[in-house]
Amino acid sequence: MRQNEKPDNALLALSKLTMSQIPWLEADSLIFPPSTSAMEEPNGLLAVGGDLSPARLVAAYKLGIFPWFEENQPILWWSPSPRAVLFPPQVHISKSLKKRLRQQAFNVTGDHHFSLVVEHCAQVSRRGQDGTWITDEMLDAYSLLHDMGIAHSVEVWHQGQLAGGLYGLAIGGVFFGESMFSLVSDASKIAFFALCNQLQQWGFAVIDCQVTNPHLLSLGAEEIDRSRFNQLLSSNIERSMTYQWSGSWDLPSGNSD
Repeated sequence: MRQNEKPDNALLALSKLTMSQIPWLEADSLIFPPSTSAMEEPNGLLAVGGDLSPARLVAAYKLGIFPWFEENQPILWWSPSPRAVLFPPQVHISKSLKKRLRQQAFNVTGDHHFSLVVEHCAQVSRRGQDGTWITDEMLDAYSLLHDMGIAHSVEVWHQGQLAGGLYGLAIGGVFFGESMFSLVSDASKIAFFALCNQLQQWGFAVIDCQVTNPHLLSLGAEEIDRSRFNQLLSSNIERSMTYQWSGSWDLPSGNSD
């Protein structure tokens, strides 16, 4: 999950590249270059151009490729290695978060207010950064995927008010995490814990966290190389899954070890 970070040095990298050095996607084709051809610097930059149509986005995610670009940039497509992933049974719950869960002060829902979750993710300020990669174009694109039952949100409520949440895509047995936010301390962690709990119950294999950061590592994420990540995708992306995302979610109390 990219937590609203901007793609490091991407604009500078593009300014140094010629069109012959990086593939530009054809407007009438959904074919991507192989992920193994992604650049080492900036890590994972694979292609430029195309659009954010539902068909292209789904095709990209099935290959472990995702869009990440700033406003006024062309669409940039990425497949970094190493890749941050989390296996739902391995989510780490700190003692302080267990204490918060035992207070039973939060409620969790799925798909209750997708667009509001994305908007809050876009508004989160990041140290040393201006702007956001979650542009209006991205919001519109992922809202279409939500209408199609592919993109989903998790909301955390405190005293009847939205306190935090996250969103991402569910394709086969893989959940592709996009971003999260907190308006109340620990709310995004609670959203992530609730997500892991539900995905484990539903039989999802893995959460693609995309880009490593210390926060995700503290929650139990780990880094794997591109080869292993592609193996996970090929084994799980076409699985037929049965689940009911929308509605109220059970939130474990935090009493278990």
